[in-house]
Amino acid sequence: MPPKLPTSCLQLPPSFLLPRLQINHVPKRGIRAIDPPRPNRFNRSQDLPLLTSTTAAALERKALTTPLRTGALATKKGMTAIYDPVTGRRWPCTVLQMDRVQVVSHKTRKRNGYFAVQVGSGWKHPSNVTRPQLGHFAGHGVSPKRHLVEFKVRDERGLLGVGEMIGANWFQEGQFVDARANCRGMGFAGVMKRWGFGGQPASHGVSLTHRSMGSAGQSQGGGSRVYPGKKMAGRMGGQQVTTQNVKVLKVDAEKGIVVLNGSISGPDGCLVKLQDAIKKPWPDMPLNPPAAQTVVEPLRAAA
Repeated sequence: MPPKLPTSCLQLPPSFLLPRLQINHVPKRGIRAIDPPRPNRFNRSQDLPLLTSTTAAALERKALTTPLRTGALATKKGMTAIYDPVTGRRWPCTVLQMDRVQVVSHKTRKRNGYFAVQVGSGWKHPSNVTRPQLGHFAGHGVSPKRHLVEFKVRDERGLLGVGEMIGANWFQEGQFVDARANCRGMGFAGVMKRWGFGGQPASHGVSLTHRSMGSAGQSQGGGSRVYPGKKMAGRMGGQQVTTQNVKVLKVDAEKGIVVLNGSISGPDGCLVKLQDAIKKPWPDMPLNPPAAQTVVEPLRAAA
């Protein structure tokens, strides 16, 4: 019978005594794709611009839809009708009046990141204006304004001089504008009035809940919750509405009246923001207001 070897000689020495061996293991795919990806002819050219997320790149992308000129402020006076003397057709129209519209300040890309013109209209007593706003008006040499709105422009060519007045002749007859105004507030409204729901059945199976919303969410399948953005009862109206591609029918520079075709949102006396329509060709007009003058008003703001 052969002698038995000791078990200690079959064991390996500790790991720190073994030589370090470097094995270059290259993994290989064991399954070959049956349908390999096909070359895409899109986004493969070397002439494509790099995708950027900077502010300057965002302004360049919006350059084609940013108006060249600043807008103006007007007050809605009401609606009337104009008859065409040639065809006899009746055109419903909206009458707007501009009240001491003046350039207050500028926004530049170097300081603010974009180009814009701050326009004010109307007049406000200095005792009803906060001291920071009084300092803002006094620093630019204009009287306190009732309304103050900012209009973006494409580049520095659209920046008008501070103090220049913008009249009704800033727009021309036949051009198209975008009119923005806050629509009439309806107060708290139910789902049938606010969203046009059909309501509950009128007779069988319903008791005193004919105009109610009904179920608002799921019990299990949808996560036992109400989804964000669910159409419910709430406050209706009182939000800004933009009416695009409104045609200018008449312009009265002496009285500051602009007549637009059709109707626009908002009650009589509301503030309307007018600017060149972005979905129509830009009007062939100068970037500066005709006969622009810096008007010195008798009442100044005291800081």
